[in-house]
Amino acid sequence: MKISILGGGSFGTAIANISAANGFETTLWLRDQVRADEINQQHVNTKYLPDSTLDDSLVATVDISAAVRNADLVFVSVPSKSFRKVVQEAKEYRKEGQYWISTTKGIEESSFSLMSEILTGELAGNEVGVLSGPNLAKEVARGCLTATVIASISEDLRTKVQAALSSSSFRVYANTDMYGVELGGALKNIYAIISGMAAAMDLGENTKAMLITRSLAEMSRFAVEMGANPMTFLGLAGVGDLIVTCTSPLSRNYRVGYALGKGESLEETVENLGEVAEGVNTTRITHMKATEMQVEMPLVKGLYKIIYENVAVDKVITQLMLREQNSDVEFVLPRT
Repeated sequence: MKISILGGGSFGTAIANISAANGFETTLWLRDQVRADEINQQHVNTKYLPDSTLDDSLVATVDISAAVRNADLVFVSVPSKSFRKVVQEAKEYRKEGQYWISTTKGIEESSFSLMSEILTGELAGNEVGVLSGPNLAKEVARGCLTATVIASISEDLRTKVQAALSSSSFRVYANTDMYGVELGGALKNIYAIISGMAAAMDLGENTKAMLITRSLAEMSRFAVEMGANPMTFLGLAGVGDLIVTCTSPLSRNYRVGYALGKGESLEETVENLGEVAEGVNTTRITHMKATEMQVEMPLVKGLYKIIYENVAVDKVITQLMLREQNSDVEFVLPRT
């Protein structure tokens, strides 16, 4: 197989390196010629993975036609706000029988489309899939033991992705619930911001546990209304991804929340981060969608008030704690 990854950020580079190390002809597309030259000549991506040496066989290019034209698998690893544009640019060079896989954990603002829906709409005739899980890119690049999920209705796509990316440190599990896997990856970014704020404010371990478990209930409730399988949220793409992003300072969204909890403005926080934190926009568009669908999401609503309405954190916390008490586990007892 020939593998291409569109997007030279941290995760795109990390999975490109796995594929190349596994012996597959792998091309990494990015827009920055200086960065491409650095990868090809020095075998490092100093901007996103400065501490990781890349496989000698990995080829970087700024020519999207060269990256896409001969590939069997195309992974799209760009921020959600530029996802559709990149796919539209690349699809001119696609071929029949090619598989396209999104690794982007976000939602398109204008349409509330998931990345798999964008792929399906733009690439009629090509099978698509979603790769998601508790996958902090810097740990993947370092070879830390990691597991992920490839979701697709195509068994052949799932099998080929497992062959391309499975290694002694990276295990790839399969699922058919693309919607659930993708929603888990997108929604958990919201709760990572909340958890980062709680850590910065030293609210305690009990609070962290409450936030993570109630986040799982809230995101699965919303996802089921959107058509996902609730059981997906008990796996790596649900609770697994939620745990790692809600507890690790390597998570960009957690760092955003931590900075907000320390009193920084959102503008300062995003600027200092230097990378895209999908959870900021996902909070706003999920709040709008949940309101439209009349799905109860108190944590999302609370974070929206803090970020976009400048409501004091302590006031939001008080409102959350004084809400009407309800059942613990979703789908076990009827909601009152």
